[in-house]
Amino acid sequence: MVILLPDLAATCRLGHALGNLLAKRSRLLPVFFYGELGSGKTTLICAMVAALPGGEDAETSSPSFTLCNMYATSPPVAHFDVYRQEDGSVDESLLDFLDGERHLVLVEWAERLPEYALPPERLACEIMTDRVGRRVRLTAYGQDAVNFLEEAEPALCSHTVFSLDNP
Repeated sequence: MVILLPDLAATCRLGHALGNLLAKRSRLLPVFFYGELGSGKTTLICAMVAALPGGEDAETSSPSFTLCNMYATSPPVAHFDVYRQEDGSVDESLLDFLDGERHLVLVEWAERLPEYALPPERLACEIMTDRVGRRVRLTAYGQDAVNFLEEAEPALCSHTVFSLDNP
């Protein structure tokens, strides 16, 4: 699924929609974010966190130097930034969070992770910039993620600020 976002406000609305949809699930899916510097990964994550109960009190920022920020939302969020990870290495705390289902795990710079660190059930969110704003490609890995995207598509299609582009 590719979603066109013409401006920052649309990016924030998409983040709110995704945060709400993910939080309502009984099984939390980790989301891995891909994109160039300045593409909007942290902006989208901040909007996702803000949409969750308790998110209005969360001070979201990119955990570039701390590796992980925890947000006391419902569900709790573990926000990772693996930009500074050495190629091929993975911080054990990330793997620990991926083994559990108590936190919504959001990982920036996922392209720096080795394949073995990616769980079979996950959502990939690739953000690309172009002349008309941003394109967000959501890709499901695993049946649970496929089910999520199938369930989410009507909500995203009915949202007036996004348009779906199915190339």
